Amino acid sequence: MKPNLAALPLAAALAFSCLTLTQCATGPTATGASASTIASDSRAALNDLYRTNPKARELGRRAKGILVFPHITKGGFMLGGMGGNGALVRNDGSIRDYYQTGGLSYGLQAGVQKYGYALFLMDNEAFANINRAGGWEVGSSPSLVVVDEGVAGSLSTTTIDKGTYAFFFNQRGLMGGLGLQGSKITRIEPGR
Repeated sequence: MKPNLAALPLAAALAFSCLTLTQCATGPTATGASASTIASDSRAALNDLYRTNPKARELGRRAKGILVFPHITKGGFMLGGMGGNGALVRNDGSIRDYYQTGGLSYGLQAGVQKYGYALFLMDNEAFANINRAGGWEVGSSPSLVVVDEGVAGSLSTTTIDKGTYAFFFNQRGLMGGLGLQGSKITRIEPGR
């Protein structure tokens, strides 16, 4: 039997993707992340975001809650995946709820990167979305606004009272593009 050399790159791509996807499985059972670790990392990440982005601080003052994912890993080659744990910081500063985000993607992509993101939940509907049965598919929300420098310049106190605003932070690694399309958020119960 002759080896098919044309299939070799595809096999290598699939093997690399599978290895990368296993590294993106950052659930509490995979990493042993405790509730206190997730809470502490989430608070630190939110404070860093506030320090570097005044618009985020302004949104935080008015938000019903802020869902913070401090450590997301995304990687792949043709097939990709992302995942990480986070906490919901309520408007009184308390943390009682923990979540996991994850997603799969396909297409022209290669590399690995780490980053964090925060979702500012501005109204009761946005707040309710995070506990939908089966999880919240973030990219499907019509009221989700990814805040970059252009959007941040147009935010005002009259435009930030509804929907969900997403901020990305601490991007490291080599992989093109950040987005929330195709990602899902589900509630978890990590150990204390």
